[in-house]
Amino acid sequence: MNNRERIWEVDFLRGIAILLMVVFHLIFDLNEYLSYPLSYSDGFWYYIGKAAASLFILLCGISAHLSGRTLRHGLIVFLWGMLLTVVTYIYVPALYIRFGVLHLLGLSLLSYPFIRSWPPALALLLAIGVMAAGPTIAVTKAATDWLLPVGVTSPAFASLDFYPLIPWYGLFLLGSLLGRLAYPQKATLLPAVKCCSWLIVLGRHSLLIYLVHQPLLLVVLLLLRRLALL
Repeated sequence: MNNRERIWEVDFLRGIAILLMVVFHLIFDLNEYLSYPLSYSDGFWYYIGKAAASLFILLCGISAHLSGRTLRHGLIVFLWGMLLTVVTYIYVPALYIRFGVLHLLGLSLLSYPFIRSWPPALALLLAIGVMAAGPTIAVTKAATDWLLPVGVTSPAFASLDFYPLIPWYGLFLLGSLLGRLAYPQKATLLPAVKCCSWLIVLGRHSLLIYLVHQPLLLVVLLLLRRLALL
């Protein structure tokens, strides 16, 4: 989808998700690398992180309906996820990313051509079922982590980023259903706005920003610490 065909409100919401994600990772870095007493595993900042991820996944479902190249996009996103697996395994082997949000989004996009024509009621039932199974799967443990893509992990499992198919694939399905219902003509529903265009730009380049923002944040924070400004 080129820029003329893009639906600006989807990019706008994706820009908000990017902003929330960067803020969450800033809090993470301040806690983990600069020892600031800011908790990201519960409370306000935890929910900021989950809100960012949830919005990304929902919008990915909407975009799957709008795009005609989900197999290509899915493969690209999944391969970037695998690159993050390799990089985090090298630098933080105890917490490396084995199935993070990019793995989830990649596989979700790859699956979409096979569910695109499902009746809306069936897609809704599957989405509800997958999300409803989440709490049960989350407390189900196995001897190994071979089933971690669906959410079943060993007691010792730990990761920097973990978004298994159950329950998160259900949110993707809801997004794809919302896209089918809200955008049958694949055209914007709202008049264009001139304000907050920077959020739209962020949304259009969300994958690039996702990939580069964390090392950039770390460089800036460590530089500020070296200059005694943090």
